[in-house]
Amino acid sequence: MMFWWPAYPVVIDPARLEDAGDLSDLHATCFHRGWSPAEIEALLAQDEVLALVARRGSPFGSRRPVGFVMIRAAADEAEVLTLAVTPRQRGRGIGRRLMDEALRRLYHDRVRSLFLEVDEANAAARALYARLRFKEVGRRPSYYGRAGEGAGSAVVMRADL
Repeated sequence: MMFWWPAYPVVIDPARLEDAGDLSDLHATCFHRGWSPAEIEALLAQDEVLALVARRGSPFGSRRPVGFVMIRAAADEAEVLTLAVTPRQRGRGIGRRLMDEALRRLYHDRVRSLFLEVDEANAAARALYARLRFKEVGRRPSYYGRAGEGAGSAVVMRADL
């Protein structure tokens, strides 16, 4: 017997302090150096940090995060601290939805420019940012590790809101 459940939509919500453990786990699956729950809690506690979580429902009531974005604003500029989507959910537009909502909120708050760093080898992320009208404004050699270890360089990008 095969069960059929309707596809549950992804919902974007503000992150809460109690999400720190789940966000830490998700971050660790996406990046070489994950962030601890304490590090995420410290960021969530800052007024200048915008944190949004993508959650997908289930027939069992679970609303575990499947992605999140954290952005720090200062005056009329902001920086993407991290954007993470669980590997099983990539390619479904979740990163785009998180960034679209973040951009709307930043625009409402009169932020004029948004910066980020992305690994030059991360073609999917770079394509997403290009679709969001980010432009390359610089590079940071060996940003994601020590020089000489084949560590990836960061591409610094900027979007004007």
